[in-house]
Amino acid sequence: QAQLVESGGGSVQAGDSLTLSCAASGLNFNLFNMGWFRQAPGKEREFVAAVSNWSGTRSWYRDSVKGRATISRDNAKNTVVLQMTNLKPEDTAAYYCAAGIGRAQERADYLHWGQGTQVTVSS
Repeated sequence: QAQLVESGGGSVQAGDSLTLSCAASGLNFNLFNMGWFRQAPGKEREFVAAVSNWSGTRSWYRDSVKGRATISRDNAKNTVVLQMTNLKPEDTAAYYCAAGIGRAQERADYLHWGQGTQVTVSS
């Protein structure tokens, strides 16, 4: 049974940095694109970043985090990491790790989801 467990969330000040980690188990990690999504209260879950399967040579970011976020994967450890810098209050949300096959930026193409980790950015 596939399991994704996020860690690293917390409460920070605007301008701070944060690293989110996701540990995967019960799936063939290499096969999956790995992505991060977020959901703020009252809003739909939205794409944040993704890294391609296997060697992870391709990555994608939503426009609002480009230049502030870096996603990476470690296939030996079955982990994916999202590093975010210069955090803004509008980054406040629950962040979810997901494993998918297909379109890396499409929520519908993700098959497995973690429980989420909260990130709160204060101004």
